[in-house]
Amino acid sequence: MTISPDAPVASRRPAGAAGTPRPGSGSDFARLSQRITEAGLLERRPGYYAVRFALVIGSFAAGWGAFFALGDTWWQLGVAAFLAFVFGQIALVAHDLAHRQVFRRRRPSETGGRLFGNLGIGMSYGWWMNKHTRHHAHPNHEELDPDVSPDILVWSAEQARASRGLARLLGGHQALLFFPLLTLEGFNLHVSSLRALRSPFMKNRLLEGALLLLHIAGLLTALFLVLSPGKAVAFLAVNQCLFGVYLGCTFAPNHKGMPTLTGDQRLDFLRRQVLTSRNVRGGRLTDVLLGGLNYQIEHHLFPSMPTVHLRRAQVIVRRYCAEIGVPYHETGLIQSYREALTHMHRVGEPIRQARRA
Repeated sequence: MTISPDAPVASRRPAGAAGTPRPGSGSDFARLSQRITEAGLLERRPGYYAVRFALVIGSFAAGWGAFFALGDTWWQLGVAAFLAFVFGQIALVAHDLAHRQVFRRRRPSETGGRLFGNLGIGMSYGWWMNKHTRHHAHPNHEELDPDVSPDILVWSAEQARASRGLARLLGGHQALLFFPLLTLEGFNLHVSSLRALRSPFMKNRLLEGALLLLHIAGLLTALFLVLSPGKAVAFLAVNQCLFGVYLGCTFAPNHKGMPTLTGDQRLDFLRRQVLTSRNVRGGRLTDVLLGGLNYQIEHHLFPSMPTVHLRRAQVIVRRYCAEIGVPYHETGLIQSYREALTHMHRVGEPIRQARRA
């Protein structure tokens, strides 16, 4: 297992030493799952999601209501910023739907995911579902997890040494460039969603494509109908850049800078999920802003668990990990970014060395 020198001390422990399975029937995860089930934390919470959906949809409607009420004015940039936050909340709702936290059945989950994702924010549900499913199956595996595959950024020294093109150009200073690059993530999401329509894994591509095009057409029509061309472009830039930063700040603390796997290295399910994930401490505001992803360890262990139950599940999971000797890493929000950026800077060292040579 590749362990970052900047990973938390507890996370540097070799995988094989991270707890020894106890005697008795069933795996470590099976015993944990039994405790979670007995606590009722896998039960659906329709009331919670009804309220959450109402608040998100209400905020979406309020944002666009304010947009049409204000008309052609630079005050619209404030609306653009507010809608960037709302778009992020819609993405988090689509995430919960994809994991069947809301509905047990596939069809209503897919319908809701496409309405919130494709139509609401221009993100392909099918593309994201394919990508995110692979991430959950192999978190932080450099060859199998698309979230740590080398692209513009590199996530290990080995990737840095093998980097080419844009990754080679930016990798030496990627920690400094990380947040500026996030301003492009909103646009990248739309481009990736449209390009995925031609992928063989995409199901219902006509429906997905129609909803994506309807979102794009509706957004651009509203902007250029109400605003002057300059204000419309400024609105779009502010909205999409802040949306990208918000999404990046929501997902970046979860795994970046945590241990990675390569090749045929394998861990049992519980250790694979716990050792590669980081929790973020905080109160109810943190829960809302990060959509429950601050309980990343619990979410990865029980992806279909309703978000509202993750806080209670954390108590059980953390205690259980202590019992079996599995490191459980949790930090504050700012520290999580510090760890991720420190790791990104360190793994870029081979590129910097090559330039000095």
